[in-house]
Amino acid sequence: MRTEIDLSLTMADLSMIKRMIPHRYPFLYIDKVMNLEKDKGGIGIKNVTCNEPFFQGHFPNQPIMPGVLVIEAMAQTAAVVVNHSLDMIDENLGIYLLAVDNARFRKMVVPGDVLELHMTVVRGRGKYWKLDGK
Repeated sequence: MRTEIDLSLTMADLSMIKRMIPHRYPFLYIDKVMNLEKDKGGIGIKNVTCNEPFFQGHFPNQPIMPGVLVIEAMAQTAAVVVNHSLDMIDENLGIYLLAVDNARFRKMVVPGDVLELHMTVVRGRGKYWKLDGK
């Protein structure tokens, strides 16, 4: 079933995100997406707490969010941006991460941080999109 998204939507809260991507706890790494602009991008927000399951082993005495999970959060934000751009909700489009180019981690992400994931559309059509993330 396809349901159209209100194009005036500029923020996706957690309930809207769950209608746009299949990820669920403990593998849902965004809390909301702000500044959504069709075919332009959006900013994913993750409030990182000390209760994140991955902190139990990474690392017990110095908890750091694994870089691969930061990339996953970016991919989830990108999926919301693409669904919004395609004006789709409640339909599993099957959006998959195909490549990561030039990933660099400039700062550790630790409990208490608010992770901002700035995703910008470079180009996109149908199921194939390229986004830039910071």
